[in-house]
Amino acid sequence: MKVLVIMGSPRSQGNTAFLLDEILSELEKEGIETRKIDIAQASIKPCLGHDNCAQYKKCPQNDDMDAIFKEMSEADGFIVATPVYYYNVTAQLKAFIDRHYFLYKHDVSLEFKAVGVVILAEEQGLDDTLNTLVQYLDSSFKVKADELVVLTGYAAREGDAKTNTELINLARNMGQTLASSLKENS
Repeated sequence: MKVLVIMGSPRSQGNTAFLLDEILSELEKEGIETRKIDIAQASIKPCLGHDNCAQYKKCPQNDDMDAIFKEMSEADGFIVATPVYYYNVTAQLKAFIDRHYFLYKHDVSLEFKAVGVVILAEEQGLDDTLNTLVQYLDSSFKVKADELVVLTGYAAREGDAKTNTELINLARNMGQTLASSLKENS
């Protein structure tokens, strides 16, 4: 079993990355393979909005999305994570989400046995960001809000998550819950 994580934070060692590592550690303890893709480090160009997208056999953008789509198709579980930047997902994650239009136009719908969402905010934007990610997951993978394992919380400054026992426990519990779901649905 494998869980693929898409991290939308531009800070590779920030609060979001720290909590993801806690989640992944729990999954790995259960023998589940994990892979975290830091999309801020990947080459992901924005969608060009071709009216004739469905006519292309391959997206004309030459970047890392084809490889990421391949990894997604091979994963049993999926986690998407983002800090809240200006009341919603980061620009890096929005570009990633928009590129799923190609799959949509080609009637490709991936299925996962367990799906998680991680969102951290300084003080506002959790609800709007969760709504964005629920809509993305539902339209791209037919994952409904009640099928998600969700971790939301607050971390005002870089490094705050490392000292927040409640967030750390929530992350570990999320990893255990996802591991159980994967094993039950295998």
